[in-house]
Amino acid sequence: MLESEIIERLKSRDQQALRDLYDVYFDYAIRTATIVMNHNNSYAEDAVQETFIKVYQNIHLYHSDRPFKPWFYKILLNECNRILKRNSKVVSVEEVRHEHDQTEETYLHHLLEYEVLYLAIQKLELHNQIPIVLKYLNGFKEQEIAEILDENVNTIKSRLYKGRQKLRKYLEAEKEVN
Repeated sequence: MLESEIIERLKSRDQQALRDLYDVYFDYAIRTATIVMNHNNSYAEDAVQETFIKVYQNIHLYHSDRPFKPWFYKILLNECNRILKRNSKVVSVEEVRHEHDQTEETYLHHLLEYEVLYLAIQKLELHNQIPIVLKYLNGFKEQEIAEILDENVNTIKSRLYKGRQKLRKYLEAEKEVN
């Protein structure tokens, strides 16, 4: 089914359309949220669930002359940020470290061939990490990333460049250790 058909059905409040949208976007959304949420699967799942609810509630605000995917991911990243801010005030450092270690271990078990890369991405500062994830794991163009993050496209290009440089350094250092 075409994305445009799903969106039109969503606008007419078709609940099956929400399930169809979920089927199309869930895998990419959960991967993105898991990385942004530092491999905290519980927070990532909450962010994705809230994103689908907000998309359904606010589909009337979506302009069909623009691509849907950046609009969706902007909502997802806003939800991730909201959850991180809300929970950063109530979780101790030890709890985060313990939970991070457990969820990272579980997550990386499923992605063994990408282990080093995912760990390197986690070491990036958030302003470099998010554009890298959106471009290379979700396939967004620089202009779309700029729209999602409300930044200038040149800022995004710079962050991607610096993020790639930092990733290269991390990966080279890891290669020397092994």
